[in-house]
Amino acid sequence: MEPSSTQPLPITKLRAALKGSFALTPDSEGYEASLHRWSEAAEKRAAVVVQARSAEDVSTALLFAQEHGLEVAVLGGGHSTSGSSSTEGGLLIDLTKMRQVTVNPSAKTIKAQGGAIWEDVDLAAAQYGLATVGGTVNHTGVGGLTLGGGYGWLSGKYGPTIDNLVEAEIVLADGQIMTTSEKENPDLFWAIRGAGQSFGVATSFTFRGYEQKNPVWGGLLAFDTSALDKVVDFANELVETTKGQSAMVVGIGAPAPTHEVRLLTVLFYDGNEEEARAYYDALFKLGPVVDRTSETTYKQVNSMLNGVSTHGDRKTQKGSAFTVPLPPALAQTLVQDYAKFINEVPDAKKTIILMEYFSQKMVTKVAQTAMSFANRGSHYNILFSTRWTGAQNDAICREWTRNMGRKVTNELTKTKNNEGVGEYGNYDGVSSSSAQDIFGVNYERVLELKKMYDPKNIFAKGAGKFSF
Repeated sequence: MEPSSTQPLPITKLRAALKGSFALTPDSEGYEASLHRWSEAAEKRAAVVVQARSAEDVSTALLFAQEHGLEVAVLGGGHSTSGSSSTEGGLLIDLTKMRQVTVNPSAKTIKAQGGAIWEDVDLAAAQYGLATVGGTVNHTGVGGLTLGGGYGWLSGKYGPTIDNLVEAEIVLADGQIMTTSEKENPDLFWAIRGAGQSFGVATSFTFRGYEQKNPVWGGLLAFDTSALDKVVDFANELVETTKGQSAMVVGIGAPAPTHEVRLLTVLFYDGNEEEARAYYDALFKLGPVVDRTSETTYKQVNSMLNGVSTHGDRKTQKGSAFTVPLPPALAQTLVQDYAKFINEVPDAKKTIILMEYFSQKMVTKVAQTAMSFANRGSHYNILFSTRWTGAQNDAICREWTRNMGRKVTNELTKTKNNEGVGEYGNYDGVSSSSAQDIFGVNYERVLELKKMYDPKNIFAKGAGKFSF
């Protein structure tokens, strides 16, 4: 969307209309800092940044953007590698000043403002002995992860994040501030649980909380790639037999300082160390080359993957899915493809492949059409998270990421039944998927509601692209 006029934007008028929020322009203090993102490749220069402190000011900003023909982007945690939380020459609604989390211990609910990150939620909930299903990297934004689905260490017990969302406040394109739940504006509530980024700006979320005992156990076990078949066999069995108390991620990476290709398994057990070590005994008997597992508290668990998910550098991501048992030949191919790639592009040696072995039993208990989210099935997410430093490698890194996603998707079609789309929209960091790809059997209803609530497609940066 191009500005409707070449005249300077009336920023003074916007600032006067805001009640407690700030409007930043390129000459403002704090403007440059507001552009920083998890991926440097996703940073763009907005014409104006509204650092919102209320839903009312979000509404004001949205109406201003439309009056002056400005593209709208929304910033929460800033993890999107597709650039959806940035805009070149448009208006950025920056929610990072809205991070308050309140807990109702008697109702067992957790309410987070739209700019909160998962660390905020985990710490606040822990004060009352509660937890909810959050992201596995705790500096990820609550908003982006929730609106697109949300998988985490507790998904085996409680399903994805959206299954635990009980209410949300969302600002629509026309400036209306709506409360949504199963009972209030239920059609909008149906839509935002999976397609929320395409419907408005979510300024608060209320989640169902659960009693969470401590200690729990988790951490990293690294193996030589010769252990691949046995590690994958263990993971395949885990998701088939777990009662939700355990989960693991099997990664392929090349950690410093040697940058040798390794298997990086991150483990979780909802219990003490003695129980956990007995449960994972078969892995310990394989002889890990690194053991950074320990007893811990749940509020620390969502930082276990932070080490491979730090801010900085250039990044892109693409997801796909696999079924279990994961064929050993496919796993070996992934290791070989990864090693070949970082050998040919040494700048990308921080790239990592992550296979999420989170039980899908609770995910698939909910009907495919219960909400817009359509990735319910007996398959498991895989993420290609590519990281490099030089802009000259942008094209080759993005192409490799797309190709790897496509390769696994082609394998999935051989084994997958008709459950779910087999693609997690939050992992489409290369914007290569259509709305039909992401929403599957729910697409027609999502499209109908999109036309109703956002007929001008103001919110055009969400997962899956709408054409109407």
